[in-house]
Amino acid sequence: MALDIEHVRGIVARVAASRDLEVVEVEFRGGGKSRMLRVFIDKPGGVSHEDCANVSHEVGTILDVEDAVPGGSYLLEVSSPGLDRKLVGPADYQRFTGSVVKVMTREPIDGGRHFQGRLEAFQDGRLTLDLSANRKNSKKGSRPAPPTPQRIDIELGNIERANLVPEI
Repeated sequence: MALDIEHVRGIVARVAASRDLEVVEVEFRGGGKSRMLRVFIDKPGGVSHEDCANVSHEVGTILDVEDAVPGGSYLLEVSSPGLDRKLVGPADYQRFTGSVVKVMTREPIDGGRHFQGRLEAFQDGRLTLDLSANRKNSKKGSRPAPPTPQRIDIELGNIERANLVPEI
């Protein structure tokens, strides 16, 4: 019997919601004796070690009682998504408007697929990035870079991967 990741995600979501936490991602990796179920949780202001421990204990108990991870032993890891957290859905883009993000698109836009800039807006399934903060000065004697737009709009469906860029 294979792992039903959606069933596991539902268990994690119920536990997280009861503690006012958000589930960022649930992933199952490995095989044999080195299987790992990773759960990333978050909340405004960040998660504490206690949040992770409590979710781990409760989710682990439910998974074991329901035998939701068939095939024997596995390691359950519950943690914060980190400073460079992944942006997964529309709520993430709304929440992190104003932050610097790194985006990789499925299809090229203006000849490129990799962009980094400040997330100015997210509206109607489109995000607007201000790329001007990432301009690098050209070196003396080098040819100037071709002009690129200061702002770019990207359809949510064209985003392959997006992460926050820590501003320290």
